Amino acid sequence: MNHLTQADLTPADLMEADPTPDGPHRPGGPAGAVRLLAPGVVMTPNGPMEHHAVLVADGSFRAVGPAARLERDHPHLTPVRLPAHVLMPGFVDAHHHLTQSFGAALAFGEPSEIFRRVWVPLEGALDEESAYVAAKLAALESLRGGFTTVTDAGTRAPVDVETVAAATRDAGIRCVLGLVCNDADDADGADHDGTRAAATLAAAEKHLARYAGEELVHPSLAVSVPEAATARTLAATARLAAEADTVVQIHVNEHLAAVERSLIRHGLRPLEYLREVGALGPQLLAAHATLVTPAELTLLADTGTAVSYNPVASAWKGNAVAPATTMAERGIRFGLGTDGTRGDGFRLAEAAEFAQRLAYGLATGDSSCGAGWSWLEHAGPGGADAVGLGALTGRIAPGAAADFLLVDVSGPEMRPSWDLPWELLRRGNRDQITAVFVAGRLRMWRGAPVGWDGGALVDRAAELAEEVVGRAGVTRAHPTSTAARARSAAR
Repeated sequence: MNHLTQADLTPADLMEADPTPDGPHRPGGPAGAVRLLAPGVVMTPNGPMEHHAVLVADGSFRAVGPAARLERDHPHLTPVRLPAHVLMPGFVDAHHHLTQSFGAALAFGEPSEIFRRVWVPLEGALDEESAYVAAKLAALESLRGGFTTVTDAGTRAPVDVETVAAATRDAGIRCVLGLVCNDADDADGADHDGTRAAATLAAAEKHLARYAGEELVHPSLAVSVPEAATARTLAATARLAAEADTVVQIHVNEHLAAVERSLIRHGLRPLEYLREVGALGPQLLAAHATLVTPAELTLLADTGTAVSYNPVASAWKGNAVAPATTMAERGIRFGLGTDGTRGDGFRLAEAAEFAQRLAYGLATGDSSCGAGWSWLEHAGPGGADAVGLGALTGRIAPGAAADFLLVDVSGPEMRPSWDLPWELLRRGNRDQITAVFVAGRLRMWRGAPVGWDGGALVDRAAELAEEVVGRAGVTRAHPTSTAARARSAAR
């Protein structure tokens, strides 16, 4: 085929591959799958490039460059021409809670620290089936929203973490999978005889070994908040993660109450305490970091610690907004996270810029707030770096995993086009995503998963969610919007 239009394109055009000497013809599979894609624009690390093509083989980008050169170098391949599409890196969700998907809507308008009233009871009510379905439901939403990688901060569900791994693996999304390593057993954050710390660290080492070398599941460690683990475990998990070239995920400086508890207990703010115990460094992924002093920004910059900037969570839960533009200026590594709010990469990237504009830009007359390209960077390659996968994914470049999107730009949102990064940020939406690829395989086609029944999963999730939430004992501070409206009308 020499030319495809939006109307002509089918999944088969992207799944079929030419046979190679390395293996048999396997449509959509990793072995022998070779595709030469020539879209209208390729979003490279150097910016958008027209008249470029990519060669995808065995799950990675083998070549990226001018289309004429790649076609000349590979005359045995039939290029798939996509003139009305942008080929761009998939979004990386730097902070998620996959087994919380049944209760995502319960967080609307709720005050901070809802984990005590909503997430702990909800995840505690999950069994193996409901945990699997909840995680796969979250993965489905993420894929539909253009995410090719999600970073799960560890489940509180009383199930083997393999349940979550299986759900993401079956959905076809890349997952940085956290294992919760909380071991503080009393109000002082102590483990007096050391037994819990020993068991926790043994489990951490087993988890890191269990998923080492997997294609889609990448192990990481997690601590809910600094006070949930002993100083010994905070330091040891940092060491284990650094040795395994992965990350430890910790919620830090997110809520005033948590900052105050740390000051009372240690005389230090959470990030300062993590520095004291030896837990800061490139292996730490600090979730939220919304309440940070100038001194703490210096700590983050000096230690190479990464941050997950979660702007939608700040808005939904009433947190402060992390000073992300200042972080960028200080060279602090950060990605963008949904925190399980909504799995829509374009809306997350827009929220990241929008929150900076409202919280900081308007007060200083900063009308750019990082410009469009920078937020796409933090939504993709910056996020991959923050979650420990920068060498693997997040880039359209030779050697990188073929985790990418085909985005239709033929509609009125994108034409005429004058500044593609800004247009994708401000006007892009998940309805424009034609295809989602992870590890070189087509996973999502026009909003529907490839190879499994998304509708059946959603139906089962609705059934299970009603049962789980019903027995969880969730406590909301505010009534639902429907109940609030009725109450207001009755006044």
